Amino acid sequence: MAHQFFFNPYILDNLPTPATGFDVVQDISEPLLRLYITSRGAKTFFVRKRVRGKDTRIIIGAYPEMDIETARAQVAMVLNDATKKIPIRRKKLSFKEFWEIYLKNQVRRCEDSEVKLVRAVNMHLSELFDKNIADITQDDIKNVVGKIGGNVIAARMQEVLLSIFKYAVDQGYVKQNPVAGLPKIQQARRISPLNEENISRLLDAIRAMDDETMRNAFLMLIYSFLPKNKVLSMRWDELDFNHYLWRDWPLPDVAVVLLENMPEGGDWVFMGRCKNHLADPRVAWRRVVTAAHMPNLRMDDVYKFFMRRLVWAADREDVRVNMNSLLAQFGIQ
Repeated sequence: MAHQFFFNPYILDNLPTPATGFDVVQDISEPLLRLYITSRGAKTFFVRKRVRGKDTRIIIGAYPEMDIETARAQVAMVLNDATKKIPIRRKKLSFKEFWEIYLKNQVRRCEDSEVKLVRAVNMHLSELFDKNIADITQDDIKNVVGKIGGNVIAARMQEVLLSIFKYAVDQGYVKQNPVAGLPKIQQARRISPLNEENISRLLDAIRAMDDETMRNAFLMLIYSFLPKNKVLSMRWDELDFNHYLWRDWPLPDVAVVLLENMPEGGDWVFMGRCKNHLADPRVAWRRVVTAAHMPNLRMDDVYKFFMRRLVWAADREDVRVNMNSLLAQFGIQ
């Protein structure tokens, strides 16, 4: 059962974050209103409702972007919308037209992630674009997904199609989801070779590099707790050395020291060719991981390694302290 109390800003601002997963709390003033807080400190208002035979969590909005009174006022409207009958759409839409509607209304991603999703759909699902979405059958889905090379990408595209057609059913353009009955594509789970014992080998291999730009970029993969694309596209004007921040992201001490000792040679922190930032230094990375005896290690494995071990906190400075503490465990300070 969710912990119940009267929602107010002071309590919600100071809710403790769980070590893993998420916790749920319930409002006494509006008992149908609940809020969950994740291990990363994200807080989201929601209600539960049995919709068409299924217990459903209906998201209202994120706190504090949505205030408590607005969330309380939204409860009745959200529940009313959830129980409305599905409208029957007479207008025919092609899969491409509906995909654009889905992308606008349902996809909530950062810009880079959305670009990757659009590129993947255009590459692998274009065969469906001109078909009327209501006429697409399970065989059509099998045919398109079956042509995708690699189980990982095929499984991802099947998941995207499942979500698109679920939304099409909810909007009344399709009677049944043709993807729902398909078996999941089995994927061989990849295990990262990085662990507590060999992180020092990776550091030694990076520090031995002659190319200063590459060396600093790869060190920032370790120091910053950020994925590859964000590290490589850092700009000098996004850094706040007074508050130890990149944009709104806290930076540990070793990351700040590294950046402060680097010369500013342009807009980008890690300059590449043609006055642009480093894009994909895979050749240099391959040399590093080979020297560290971890040839299958990917750049984003480093980010995932540290983020899984980072103790999250609601306060940004507390997160920074936890970053410093975690790096110190590996002799990085």
